[in-house]
Amino acid sequence: MNELELVDQLRKMSGRSRRGVIRGIGDDCAVFRPKTGEDLLLKTDQLIEAVHFPKSMPPETIGERALARALSDIAAAGGDPRCCLVALAVPRKKSEQWILAFFRGLLGLAGRTGTVLAGGDLAHDDKVHCSVMVVGASKRGKALTRAGARPGDRLYVSGKLGKPWDQKIEPRLALGRRLSGKATACIDLSDGLSLDLHRLCKESRVAAQLEYVPIVRGASLERALHGGEDYELLFTLPPHVKPLAGTTRIGAIVRGNAGTVWFEGEKLPPRGYDHFAG
Repeated sequence: MNELELVDQLRKMSGRSRRGVIRGIGDDCAVFRPKTGEDLLLKTDQLIEAVHFPKSMPPETIGERALARALSDIAAAGGDPRCCLVALAVPRKKSEQWILAFFRGLLGLAGRTGTVLAGGDLAHDDKVHCSVMVVGASKRGKALTRAGARPGDRLYVSGKLGKPWDQKIEPRLALGRRLSGKATACIDLSDGLSLDLHRLCKESRVAAQLEYVPIVRGASLERALHGGEDYELLFTLPPHVKPLAGTTRIGAIVRGNAGTVWFEGEKLPPRGYDHFAG
């Protein structure tokens, strides 16, 4: 199967769903037409062999995970995914069946979340490398960011922390949309609670008092605080806003040096995953 035949196969696999995509797979550029009154959300994320997943991971799982990571950020913005572009590089020894399996995994999640595969790029490399770019949308002026938390806000998380790093990712898209217009700030927990909470506080120019950490069974507090790969939503609500069902209050936003997080009477170091640390 040559590249043109492979692209044709991917076009058939992706179906006919549009969601604002006027032209997609098969053209030099996808054409996307947003609705009136929307802000576009643009997110790109990489998935690299031996960095984000082991060589032994099945291609369907890799494909699903590649899209899920980017969708989690769309969820954190309170957005609705519309389409995605996928650039995939694989070693020459990987067959077209491996590539098609990768896209079956990705397209399975795309179908469940209403995300149209609008195009991308295929290439060879010495290891598997994937870059996914997602276009999402939110009502104009309603996108959630990291920058709106204020002293007195309550701090919440959407689920328990400390999950195994390779556990299936379920982007919290429905919750993100429900938080739009209610939450003052939001971030997805991909690099660890301590680091991502520090980032949220830094952008909002506030500090936080962490009071409680919900931990999955079998995980340590260390893992829940610093391990990353949880893909839950961390968000803040004003005190007068009723908490959403299924979420857990874990602390509060307080006055202090931007980015400072207090836990058990001490400053909590931001020790989550950082590609460039050390």
